[in-house]
Amino acid sequence: MESIDAQTEAPTSGPQFTIRLSATRRGARLARHLAVQQLANWGIPYDAEVSHAVALVTAELAANAVTHGRLPGRDFRLSLLRIQEHVRVEVTDARPERLPPTAPAAEARSLEADSGRGLLLVSTYAERWGCEVRDTCTKTVWADITCPHR
Repeated sequence: MESIDAQTEAPTSGPQFTIRLSATRRGARLARHLAVQQLANWGIPYDAEVSHAVALVTAELAANAVTHGRLPGRDFRLSLLRIQEHVRVEVTDARPERLPPTAPAAEARSLEADSGRGLLLVSTYAERWGCEVRDTCTKTVWADITCPHR
């Protein structure tokens, strides 16, 4: 089973959903589906533009966690947070020493390259994105997507 522990909370800043998934391609696909399902639970329709944007951003961040942030036996974590007029997608992996390129470096990647376009897509769909190392064992890449639905 892919999910190890899932929780839905309502912190003071707004609703939150967090789940740990296996750092596999299957886990990354599941992250995308669960993100869209959680938005639907929050009243954001599957066919809404924000739902499509969250699905794409979640897919890219989860794929990066599986490809670049995986350590054997370690999962990655997906968190969704409703913060005012945004949905924040956070993906936490086990490789804090492997930071993604900064936004300008990600945007400078060639569209004809075999890889490296995922963060360009994230920067297109997200109002802002970044990376934080919150402890010595993990890093979190996050993206804020505008969500006018409330």
